[in-house]
Amino acid sequence: MIPRLYIKQSLAVGAIVPADERALHYLRNVMRRATGDPLVLFNGRDGEFEAEIASLDKRKGALKVTRLRRTQDSVPDLVLCFAPLKKDAVDFLVEKATELGVAAFQPVMTRRTAASRLNIDRLRANAIEAAEQTERLTIPEVRAPISFDTLVSSWEPTRHIILCAEAGPALPIADALKALTLHVRAPNAWAILCGPEGGFHVSELDRLRTLPFVTPVGLGPRILRADTAALTALAVFQAILGDGTLRPPHPMMPIGTGADGAE
Repeated sequence: MIPRLYIKQSLAVGAIVPADERALHYLRNVMRRATGDPLVLFNGRDGEFEAEIASLDKRKGALKVTRLRRTQDSVPDLVLCFAPLKKDAVDFLVEKATELGVAAFQPVMTRRTAASRLNIDRLRANAIEAAEQTERLTIPEVRAPISFDTLVSSWEPTRHIILCAEAGPALPIADALKALTLHVRAPNAWAILCGPEGGFHVSELDRLRTLPFVTPVGLGPRILRADTAALTALAVFQAILGDGTLRPPHPMMPIGTGADGAE
């Protein structure tokens, strides 16, 4: 397997970039790579590049960029707003939502939120690893937590909220999203808002339902875990309003070939 790594430095053909501490550890200790071995690099801005290890020792390494593999693309402008969960559940949510193509994560402290603290650096690291594994070219933003009141009062109305409502009137999510596609001026900036374990407080749901940029949706007859609900909503959104109709750019494309598979 050829390693695929996210790095922060700018990338261009011919550039030699230093391997940061994370890349150095992964290449030397995890993958057991050596000078001359191939790898793939991306930084979320410049596209995806073939590269090779120019030098590698215990303290430092250098990576030589050799060829553009893919030009930069983007994911749908979709923010996942979620009530913080316990460690394992929130790690799982960030990993899988990154795979599903979310553009940003916004933790929201609701009245029933059980988790009081989040390790944002760990969540960002989880998002980077998931992006490396899934061949996406962007890294989702992981934002600092905000209160429910701050979320509502500061929300930009041009970004439409899909509210996962466990109670009260709501269309099934597929029907609701299809209806939104019929609008003459359908939004192109979106958010999915999911509550905590135990659901939103009734006062929060009532407040959200008064907002013209909020569409409540149902996720079926069963009571879903908070992380399951978020991922279900993301998958349906991508299938109907997102990039779910697209295919991977170059499945199993070997190093040394272009995007069309030609030498």
